[in-house]
Amino acid sequence: MSSAVDGADTGALTTDPTTDLHEAGPELVQLLTPEGERVDHARFTFGAGLSAEEEAERIRGFYRDMALVRRLDVEATALQRHGELGLWAQLLGQEAAQIGAGRALRPQDFVFPTYREHGVAWCRGVDPVELLGLFRGVDQGAWDPKANNFGLYTIVIGAQTLHAVGYAMGVQRDGHVGTGDPERDTAVVAHFGDGASSQGDVNEAFVFAASYNAPVVFFCQNNQWAISEPIERQTRIPLYQRAKGFGFPGVRVDGNDVLATHAVMEAALQRARDGQGPTFVEAYTYRMGAHTTTDDPTRYRLSDELEQWKLKDPIERVKAYLTRNGLVDQAFLAEVDEEAEALGRRLREGCHALPDPHVLDVFDQVYAEQTEELAEQKAGYAAYLDTFEPEAAR
Repeated sequence: MSSAVDGADTGALTTDPTTDLHEAGPELVQLLTPEGERVDHARFTFGAGLSAEEEAERIRGFYRDMALVRRLDVEATALQRHGELGLWAQLLGQEAAQIGAGRALRPQDFVFPTYREHGVAWCRGVDPVELLGLFRGVDQGAWDPKANNFGLYTIVIGAQTLHAVGYAMGVQRDGHVGTGDPERDTAVVAHFGDGASSQGDVNEAFVFAASYNAPVVFFCQNNQWAISEPIERQTRIPLYQRAKGFGFPGVRVDGNDVLATHAVMEAALQRARDGQGPTFVEAYTYRMGAHTTTDDPTRYRLSDELEQWKLKDPIERVKAYLTRNGLVDQAFLAEVDEEAEALGRRLREGCHALPDPHVLDVFDQVYAEQTEELAEQKAGYAAYLDTFEPEAAR
């Protein structure tokens, strides 16, 4: 755990929104360069309190997480291309942002995702096959949010930020903030993208979070493109600086650096658990794939831009660090590759085995308790289906 998390460095994220968070360092928090070299930062550290072997083991774990999540993403994209999924939202290039944020969570913390947080879902123990059901169109999200403290995917852009703040206010009122008990104090995370930052819901969430000092971290993955609109169309200033106008701190982290993202999120989450209120974290990264599999990014961005960001690949920089320092051998890398192959096979088999729902099931997924009006609609549609041959009515 970093010193910011265990309470030894409370200055990493100040409670004073008028203080420049980066006076003592660069605007972009970075602990691992694209070439795989460790660098220091004045306010954020990774691995404080860990032995050298414990730190190496944690970084090896990050590498494994990112490699497997990338295989999940590549496999799901292939399944969509083969007609097995109706759609897939790629996370290619954003693995470090998601794994760094996801591994900083404690069991009691709760996450409100968008529709692209496959890496965070992985960290929370959600079965990747369950993610596919939504994109195959056979369910609306099959995992239990309570079991994993990971909400269902939100398709409506930005809506989850208000849900997160409301949940955080409930946590606050239940007395699960600022008690000093590391197994009780709870933080809430709202994930969203740079495009969503232009939505009214997101800005309203900022207002409520600041007004009630809610224990929420707003984690924005700035992947540079809101579908086909560049970040320059979304804001005239760096996104993290918006937080100051709402009265809480913001910080920009290299979203392709899993060590830096983890360190910043540990500090922000602990700040929330301690009752010090919200934080805005801007993970500066890049969407190397398409917005979704229905998108053609070659129509609006240059190939040179993509090639430049490939040099900052989040997985390759960790691999370079581990190999250069003798912290992994070929056997370890081969083991991860084999595990990725096994995951790919399980995803293909699991996707094909997902059961198709009955057409009438949709009426049972609207309310927890069936209403009289909806029951009548279901009965009417069932009667309509009965007019067809049995095969056609399935």
